[in-house]
Amino acid sequence: MHDDATLSGGRVLAECTAGSFDGIRLDDTGRIWAATHEGVHCFAPDGTLIGKLKLPEKTSNLVFGGLKRNWLFMTASTSVYAIMLNVRGARSVYKGVSTAEGGHPG
Repeated sequence: MHDDATLSGGRVLAECTAGSFDGIRLDDTGRIWAATHEGVHCFAPDGTLIGKLKLPEKTSNLVFGGLKRNWLFMTASTSVYAIMLNVRGARSVYKGVSTAEGGHPG
């Protein structure tokens, strides 16, 4: 970052082939999960597309949940979808309290 707060030297990590990216989350292995107009795209940490979860509506956001953080909840135009995965969402920390361990962010 420069003194004037502009960025330089960056590169595009991943391109969206279905509209645009909206909500983005990480799993505990560093994979990137991104909401798109056709569902959710999953990328390796280096930006390589691993796969897609296609939904019948534009997907707006997503979050890992459940006791083991292995459920992916996805909000769409008129619905909420959920799928159990064999990966866990990354632990999130807010003000030093891990929300994955029962802490409350606030």
